Amino acid sequence: MELLKTLASFGLAIGILVTAHEFGHYWVARKLGVKILRFCIGFGRPLLTWRRGETEFALAAIPLGGYVKMLDEREGEVAPEELDRAFNRKPLATRAAVVVAGPLANFLFAITAYWLMLMMGVTAPRPIIGEVTPDSIAARAGLVRGQEIVGVDGSPAQTWDGVFRRALGGVLDERAVRLAVKDDSGATREVVLDVSRLSIDDLGEGDFFDSLGLAPDLPVIPPVIGKVVPGGAAEAAGMQAGDRVLSADGEAVPSWSDWVDVVRSRAGQPIAVRVERAAGEVAMTLVPVRVEEDGKVLGRIGAEVRLPDSVPPVPMGIERYGPVAAFSGAVERTADMSATTLKFLGKMLVGEASVKNLSGPISIAHYAGASAKLGVARFLEFLALVSVSLAVLNLLPIPLLDGGHLLYYLIEFATRRPVSEHLQAWGQQAGLVVLLSLMGLAVYNDILRML
Repeated sequence: MELLKTLASFGLAIGILVTAHEFGHYWVARKLGVKILRFCIGFGRPLLTWRRGETEFALAAIPLGGYVKMLDEREGEVAPEELDRAFNRKPLATRAAVVVAGPLANFLFAITAYWLMLMMGVTAPRPIIGEVTPDSIAARAGLVRGQEIVGVDGSPAQTWDGVFRRALGGVLDERAVRLAVKDDSGATREVVLDVSRLSIDDLGEGDFFDSLGLAPDLPVIPPVIGKVVPGGAAEAAGMQAGDRVLSADGEAVPSWSDWVDVVRSRAGQPIAVRVERAAGEVAMTLVPVRVEEDGKVLGRIGAEVRLPDSVPPVPMGIERYGPVAAFSGAVERTADMSATTLKFLGKMLVGEASVKNLSGPISIAHYAGASAKLGVARFLEFLALVSVSLAVLNLLPIPLLDGGHLLYYLIEFATRRPVSEHLQAWGQQAGLVVLLSLMGLAVYNDILRML
């Protein structure tokens, strides 16, 4: 059932974004006098077709793209009376406008989705600081437990999501960011958080805050074992469900997060553990198994936490605005995300970011399903993010993409003659190789994440 919901969310997301993109091409082409023969969402065999006026509309079997087929002498014979409606006969400015309309539609869709999301409001944990690792970036900035981050670089931050999003620019630009923090007394002061030496690969939300040496203020979960996985290191050491971990190598273990830190940091190393169970205290030696996650070696024992019957609620913040402020925020978010995507691609091109950050359809499907479960606002946020990525990627100067066509038009503008069909054909083949390679790498990364 969960798989079906994920696939349905993925299909809905891709369908919406592709439709927005292709409608941009379709609408501008019609307005500029180009005849549209077919508007299709999906590839492969058509499942549903209908005609409206001179245009055939279709839904095809593979929902991973779409196309708008225009009247064009390069793709078939055109009647003399319709030559003025053929795409290839249109002025350079008209052809460029039709091509750029697809990515532009995705930008406009992202603004609309962010606008609706910000008016509906997004709820997430408030950025109240919990643990601060000694001698970490956060500790050197003067951050302490109990403070609440209320602003980043002069912009308000109501949630941890907002802190991450606004601090992102500092990492990409290799500069420090200014945090406004409020203590228990209500006094606010500014601190400088030096994120300039963090890499792109540290930007997963969990990895980002771990790299800062910062943990959110969450309820303390006692270190009680809820389930022992058969065949794991915990079972081999004699650990049982219901055991409460008291100490590791003589150091007290006050919470489950402390226990997780011990296990993750001691891969392949024996740990002298004392646990409390009904019969009394028991000593054992535990050796976490070495596993690799995102290039890091971590310890794992095969045990799950037992959640207490009552857990104190996490303080929540909500980011919500009126129509005017929400629209301004939507435009800002779309611009920021566009710049972030370009900077990320640039750093990956020069080797400053790992290609492991590329995500393919499997990851997108996972995020689609996860965001849909969190509600309409989160799903809109996901749609806006992917729409911006789709727009930026389509504008890259790679043949087969809209940016490749714009590159040809730029050359035509400079030389006063169209790029030869032979050169365009060669470019299409090269572009196909590049796109298939990127897609293959993205799918490979997806599979590694699943494993």
